[in-house]
Amino acid sequence: MTDIGDARNCPDPAPTTAMAPAAYGASRAAVWTAASVLFTDERGRVLLESLDHRTTKLLPGGAMDAGEAPSAAAGREVREELGLDSIFPHCLAVDWIPPAAPGLHPDMRFPGEMIYVFDGGTLTNEQVHALRPPGREVTGLEWVEPALLGEHMQPGDARRALAALRARINTAGAAVLEDGCPSVPSVLDTLQVLRTPRKPQLWPWRSGPVPSDLPVVQCWGWIFAPDGRALVLIGEDTGSACLPGGRPEQDEHQDPAAVLAREAAEEARIRIGSPVPFGYLYDDICGARVRMAAVFTHCAPAVPDPATGQTYSRLLATPEQIAELFDWGPSGREQLAAVHGAREQLGLPTAQRQPVTELPRDGGWL
Repeated sequence: MTDIGDARNCPDPAPTTAMAPAAYGASRAAVWTAASVLFTDERGRVLLESLDHRTTKLLPGGAMDAGEAPSAAAGREVREELGLDSIFPHCLAVDWIPPAAPGLHPDMRFPGEMIYVFDGGTLTNEQVHALRPPGREVTGLEWVEPALLGEHMQPGDARRALAALRARINTAGAAVLEDGCPSVPSVLDTLQVLRTPRKPQLWPWRSGPVPSDLPVVQCWGWIFAPDGRALVLIGEDTGSACLPGGRPEQDEHQDPAAVLAREAAEEARIRIGSPVPFGYLYDDICGARVRMAAVFTHCAPAVPDPATGQTYSRLLATPEQIAELFDWGPSGREQLAAVHGAREQLGLPTAQRQPVTELPRDGGWL
């Protein structure tokens, strides 16, 4: 038996914020959940679905069933909608859609939604032709240039798809979005890369030297840093990507090396070592569009290109990441193989895929 005096000296229980389970459950916000999948084709276009109950298109996917994991929902929806049996372990983005999002009937009492976007990768032409939408609910498929997503989707849906595509290129983990806008924008988001339609460059690839009877109409360079990454230029006015290079001037006498050295200095504000030619794109109307590789270690401060007035942001990325910014079609695979052969010839390592970085705007040594 406890002495009354002892009981009076016992401290009171520590205060707590714990809630009864029922009260805690009632306090949690309700939200819808869904999963979608971002597929691209060999040209870098995004797969969208037409639906019988919507006037705008969506990425493949749909609502998650009760107790269903997001990746499982993505796999189920893709099987049902496309006839493609696959798994999707890599999440590109998680987006929060606010309750006031446009386009939803007020009777739905939309509470807001969390949408997971998974990476479906790049489908080959054979895989594209094997897709089988059911015809009911999903009434058609379309491959859309990234910059034109907003013409086919609700604005928030287009922002989410483009943010997921940039996250896939950037390789920095899943992007956290709020109504399609990244909470921590990457350099690709800040520059709004892919906001302008890309120009198709679907000419066939040819290894080796340019034939003497074929005029050189353009020279582009794969300009490497010492770590094996390469330089890509992003027009700050357009978000468009380009490799350093351009057209020969009259006094350059069809010399691709001279063209590349001049264009690298003017556009990218860098000095390069001796270029190595490794092939060309065969334009049967105009001539050869030469590819060369070189190394740089120093860049000057960024200024507008004297020829165009355009100022470029200078990004370092792996060759594979750079290729995802262009519409090269199937010949892009051949070009990438040749790029790596030239990189090895220059004695440079294979760069590990990593987040895209920007060269210092004020210039300096790497």
